[in-house]
Amino acid sequence: MAGTLLAAEAQAQFPGFKKTANDSLVSTEVLANGNVALRIYAPEAKTVGMGGDLGGWGPNAPKFTKDDRGVWEGIVKDVKPGVYRYNFVVDGVTVNDPKSSMTKDLKPLLEVDPQGDAFWAMKDVPHGMVSTVYYPSTTFNKTRRMHVWTPAGYDGMDKLPVLYLIHGGGDNDYSWPGVGCANFILDNLLAEGKIVPMVVVMPDGSVDTDKFTDEMMNDIIPYVEANFHVLTDREHRAIAGLSMGGLETLNIVLQHYKHFAYVCPLSTGWFLESDLYTRWEPYLKEHAAEMNKYFKLFKFYMGGEEDIAYKNCVGTREAFDKYGIKHEYSSMDGGHTWYVWRHNLHDLAPLLFK
Repeated sequence: MAGTLLAAEAQAQFPGFKKTANDSLVSTEVLANGNVALRIYAPEAKTVGMGGDLGGWGPNAPKFTKDDRGVWEGIVKDVKPGVYRYNFVVDGVTVNDPKSSMTKDLKPLLEVDPQGDAFWAMKDVPHGMVSTVYYPSTTFNKTRRMHVWTPAGYDGMDKLPVLYLIHGGGDNDYSWPGVGCANFILDNLLAEGKIVPMVVVMPDGSVDTDKFTDEMMNDIIPYVEANFHVLTDREHRAIAGLSMGGLETLNIVLQHYKHFAYVCPLSTGWFLESDLYTRWEPYLKEHAAEMNKYFKLFKFYMGGEEDIAYKNCVGTREAFDKYGIKHEYSSMDGGHTWYVWRHNLHDLAPLLFK
């Protein structure tokens, strides 16, 4: 299908992005002989070691060596089956594995709120539930994870509309309810009567984008509709995503435009000098008129001209204009940051399902 791209390629659409060996690095690998390989990309480091309870202390500690790509590797021998904590020690500094999904969950947060009443703050209002959901993915042939927000009083409500909300590159499904504060934003908006009750599904989009499109349509949406009290028609289904997730949003919704009524790509757009644009252009031309029949809202968001995706978004919107695809646009200062994306969610949620 035209428009297919890998997640790493999506990141490469932004100016300044440079591929390294870290992009495809497998940081932990259980080898066939029972040994475990640990790897970290640290091209400027002088020494690398390890800590935790994986073993390999003292004279048995693995020796880490660096290859010509800047990747350090150490082999822990004869590791018994189990679950282990581990970390790297880079030039004497303890470092969590930056490639681990758990590290993505537990990135440090700094909360700055001089007013004490930010729209994203935890307030004394009824709170919904954020559930960690594990579902069978036929697309990837394994169990995968997503987070789902259900509003306060969900169990006593009729079937609700659904927003599928996707994170950006380098993050995962924990990012929207973590640094994105999505659940508190939604709790506060609902308490203020500014949004209709809805279910918000936050999947893990840090995979091959074409396969993620298949998984969204064949696994995630069917699972949500079978296991949550949700409406299943197009007019009660929305999708939004930021940066890489915005490209995934475009990839999903343009191929399956009959399935979504509300679409909000955030801080994203095709790099028009790449083959993404040339592959999508004839598709847009062919389907533009029909798309306009199905979308009730198609709104791009941007973090001002300092957003690294700004020029890409300008070019993408020009393509939409060229073929008459109706859309809206909103921009605020703040760049390519969670500061902007929290504001985006606060703005777009009240526009849905009205």
